[in-house]
Amino acid sequence: MTNIEFIQKIVNAPEKSISATLELLAEDCTIPFISRYRKDRTGNLDEVQIEQISKTSKQFEEIVKRKETILKSVEEQNALTPEFKQRIEESFDIQELEDLYLPFKKRKKTKADAAKEKGLEPLARIIMSQKSNDLIFLASKYLNESVASEEEALQGARDIMAEWINENMYVRKNLRRLFQRKALITSKVVKAKKDEEGAQKFSQYFEWDEPLYKTPSHRLLAMLRAESEGFVKTNVGVDKEEAIDFIENAIIKSNNESSDQIVLAIKDSYKRLLEPAISNETLQEAKEKADKKAIEIFAENLSQLLLAPPLGEKRILAIDPGYKSGCKIVCIDEKGDLLHNETIYPHAPQNESGMAMKKIRSMVNAYNIEAISIGNGTASRETEFFIKKIAFDKPLQVFIVSEAGASVYSASKIARDEFPSYDVTVRGAVSIGRRLADPLAELVKIDAKSIGVGQYQHDVDQTQLKNELDSTVMRCVNSVGINLNTASKSLLSYVSGIGEKMAENIVNYRAENGAFEDRKQLKKVPRLGEKAYQQAAAFIRITHGKNPLDNSAVHPEAYKIVEKMAKDLGIKTDELIANKEKIELIQPEKYTTEDIGILGIKDILKELVKPGLDPRKAAKVFEFDPSVKKITDLKIGMILPGIVNNITAFGCFVDLGIKESGLVHISQLKEGFVSDVNEIVKLHQNVQVRVTEVDEARKRIQLSMIL
Repeated sequence: MTNIEFIQKIVNAPEKSISATLELLAEDCTIPFISRYRKDRTGNLDEVQIEQISKTSKQFEEIVKRKETILKSVEEQNALTPEFKQRIEESFDIQELEDLYLPFKKRKKTKADAAKEKGLEPLARIIMSQKSNDLIFLASKYLNESVASEEEALQGARDIMAEWINENMYVRKNLRRLFQRKALITSKVVKAKKDEEGAQKFSQYFEWDEPLYKTPSHRLLAMLRAESEGFVKTNVGVDKEEAIDFIENAIIKSNNESSDQIVLAIKDSYKRLLEPAISNETLQEAKEKADKKAIEIFAENLSQLLLAPPLGEKRILAIDPGYKSGCKIVCIDEKGDLLHNETIYPHAPQNESGMAMKKIRSMVNAYNIEAISIGNGTASRETEFFIKKIAFDKPLQVFIVSEAGASVYSASKIARDEFPSYDVTVRGAVSIGRRLADPLAELVKIDAKSIGVGQYQHDVDQTQLKNELDSTVMRCVNSVGINLNTASKSLLSYVSGIGEKMAENIVNYRAENGAFEDRKQLKKVPRLGEKAYQQAAAFIRITHGKNPLDNSAVHPEAYKIVEKMAKDLGIKTDELIANKEKIELIQPEKYTTEDIGILGIKDILKELVKPGLDPRKAAKVFEFDPSVKKITDLKIGMILPGIVNNITAFGCFVDLGIKESGLVHISQLKEGFVSDVNEIVKLHQNVQVRVTEVDEARKRIQLSMIL
């Protein structure tokens, strides 16, 4: 089987498209570049399909390497036969490969090994043939210095047969199917830990069982976390009698003394070898599926968060609210640079609201503030009400902004490098202001796991999580494009073809030489070669540069095509940009080249109509219910406005403007069955919810979107 044939079994794409994609990936082209600028070569595959091809190709390579390792190992043992080699070469199923290799794996000395050393393998073969009856007489022929009795000889033969049964591919394959269809996962409390702190959050798993295949990802991960913290013991198993009956039916073909010995060997093999191995395999497979689901949810939430509506380049007064320690205030300019900071104390215990109002008014006027950003943490609603009481000289928009990850950023090296003279409170407030102006540009500075829009992110495979989140951030950054002259090193590092070291070189070059005037200047950046330029150029923007196309998603390789379009129309290039009337006169097929086909030309024309268009919507002010300031204000039956602030497999959490978010269970999203929460709601979506339950003691709120 070829790489392409293997990929086609998993990815629904033509052979030609897969082949072209693999060629481009081999040329070190990035996924954003391929999906955007090589549509004609790939047959218009999107980023998801291209990423799937990339992952599947790596799986194929790993399988090929594993096959090579297996063949080499068996050959070194002088056990490689033409039949075994053929079976390995023909198989591309990793479990099947491991089953084939199982008899040859290096391992600790087993009971079967010991029995073979005593010369009992021929006896085991005779019994396994199921043709003998007088086994005591037969066993007596194998007595020696190491085997003292007939029963000891039969026991040794059973040990050998148990291992053969364990290595039987048909048995293992069908037992897996039995476990996949009928395995129950059970969990029982560890009595010694039942009353320890933290145990109660796992109380539902103190006595729990359900079919493993029906267990949702979040519940499986919760059970496994409870086990890892020592509160419960879990087990995955099927009905023992059913499993043993299957093995007996598969192996026993007679009814004599031999079959009686084989039955004993089967029971031993199942208890000691097969059941633990297949149980672990089945749980691991379920865990991998749960990880995949949890990572998909996290990535989808992260994408929605990163692409949240930006306010844009505005002068912003940002507030990190608090009670006793006060509200930290910062004023930032259009580029996000810090202009001023101080602390006010409008809330208890100081209650200096009059002085605080004067300071806020003064800062708004002095720094020509255009919007106010308030963090959604402690004292957020009280601070919002306080701000709205102030009589400003001009209308100001007031936004509540998620603080998720702001504390992580404020203590990070990135924040220290940006603001070496300021403490964490100032840095945190700046982040609250900047994420209103441009959530994407600010949030890329924070480890995605710290943003808190996933479920059980610390329990899933961390390598897979990092890879998926990095891909998500890259996809978001490149779908929006970045301003080359204002982008931070963190933002630049996610641009197609750039990376962390190159981003640092770009920032240093910018600091030494001033703002970039055109894209071609990128080639002067140390270590940024032609390949990196090809991959990155179209994803960066230069406003007010020498070439107006530098502020668009048109790739430099297509500049001559655009210039020819303009020339054919009798106008200059800058007169063609955003000139819809003229652009509609262009016939795409006239401008195709060997490298840029009809799909590429059509993309260029779309871009010329609205060059550099930000795909994100504009930020809008959201109004919470003013009568609800804390959980005690909630009453069952209330209909309230809210903002979706997290999505899980079992529902979504909604910010009601108070400290605690409420849960809308998946069953309460709408009438009827819902299979995927993301089909109904998106992160930051404005929703109307009905309060169905309030547990003040546990700080839990249950909501419904079925009004």
